[in-house]
Amino acid sequence: MPMPDQDPAPTGESDVIAMLRAAGEVDPHRLDFPPVRNGVDYLVSVVDHLTAEGDRDPRDLKYAVLHLQAAAEVLLKARLVREHWSLVFTDPGKATRQKFDTSTLQSCGVPAAAERLRNIAGVDVTTRDEKALAELAQDRNALQHFGLTRDVPAVEARAGRVLDFLVRFLDGVLLPGLSREEVAAISSDVNRIREGLSAIHTFVTARMRRLKGELADYKDRTVVCPNCGQLAMVADGSRNRCHFCNTDESNMVLMVGFLVQSLNAPGVRVRACPRCQKETLVDGARLASEPGPVSFCFGCATRIPDTSPGEPR
Repeated sequence: MPMPDQDPAPTGESDVIAMLRAAGEVDPHRLDFPPVRNGVDYLVSVVDHLTAEGDRDPRDLKYAVLHLQAAAEVLLKARLVREHWSLVFTDPGKATRQKFDTSTLQSCGVPAAAERLRNIAGVDVTTRDEKALAELAQDRNALQHFGLTRDVPAVEARAGRVLDFLVRFLDGVLLPGLSREEVAAISSDVNRIREGLSAIHTFVTARMRRLKGELADYKDRTVVCPNCGQLAMVADGSRNRCHFCNTDESNMVLMVGFLVQSLNAPGVRVRACPRCQKETLVDGARLASEPGPVSFCFGCATRIPDTSPGEPR
């Protein structure tokens, strides 16, 4: 874990112990969660809920999604505040110090925070990171306002991608700006998060390894599942079932998803298939049997040789 170098190092073992003790002391009568510590605490909760032993209660998945979204929001905004406090306002042009100091501001969402970090603060937030954060926000909104039905493997796989980003964000962006005392206060929790993330990745890798043989006969029509992000969805021309997370989607639902995706991914488009004439041909699809993106028709469950793409739909 990177340690900031602006403070002098302790002179001996007793000083180190004293520093750790002081950093870890908590007044039980006072709620004291500075932004980074608050975000890390949410991440600990996420890991605990996703790695609980035995049969997992549905509430574990609920709070994993809610707390992961809360962690992303808190940690990204902590870095924005470090750049300038006005950047966390929905409209920075109408920011006032009084609203910021009294926490009465209307703050920006995670997508806007990620965009401002990249464009203003120069923080490396990739398109893949933003996609993972956007998917998390969708899960959170569905759960909070409409109810959410998700299988455990899908939640773990999606959460793992966001956890990956947030751990990198902590290491490379937030921790170097903290004092030694602040780093010491959260170091054990950060290590606990790393162990949980490793367990989630191990689960995903082991499950995909088990599925490799099961899907061998279908690799020419196995595509990426939009739900869990794994290369495990088998298309059959009508319904499409993911063997990783058990999602079962119709072609119509998938086409809507690909159309939305095409807004941010120029290489992806939906058009009419020259073979079956249905509007189910996706350019830029990933196929288990091919190393790169291909044109795949969900209507005939077949890879279509390169043809003139025409106008995007």
